[in-house]
Amino acid sequence: MSAPPLENIVGNLLRKRGLRLAVAESCTGGLVSHLITNVPGSSTYYMGGVTAYAYEAKVRLLGVSWRTLEKYGAVSQETVIEMASGVRKALAADIGISVSGIAGPGGGTPDKPVGLTWIGLSTEGGEEAYQYVWEGNRLAVKEKSARQVLRLLQEYLESL
Repeated sequence: MSAPPLENIVGNLLRKRGLRLAVAESCTGGLVSHLITNVPGSSTYYMGGVTAYAYEAKVRLLGVSWRTLEKYGAVSQETVIEMASGVRKALAADIGISVSGIAGPGGGTPDKPVGLTWIGLSTEGGEEAYQYVWEGNRLAVKEKSARQVLRLLQEYLESL
């Protein structure tokens, strides 16, 4: 018998712990929210998500500062932490998680290659950010990033 999908595991953990989740997405374009809402009853723990692709959307909807974006760029530790914190506060959630990356095929630089992805996690207890570089085409980078968001949520929730 195969293990249940990650989104089911995360949903069960959120429900069991009585915690509410909010998601801020950029490079995944709503894929994380899609996976989470595939689970029946997800409205009991999933507050909602914001897909903020443009700088303006990150600033207006998530409270990311222009200074952060100008200094570090959208794909950075600093930005994903502000995104995660912003969505957590905006949607009155216990946990905010965010993802921003360079899905390709263009847009990469020597410092920030295609496949570079940052994931931010914000809770009342603090904030963390995680960096990955995925191989593959645009769709593969989006899929790997979304799955890693769920894995990080699972690890965080299991540690409580």
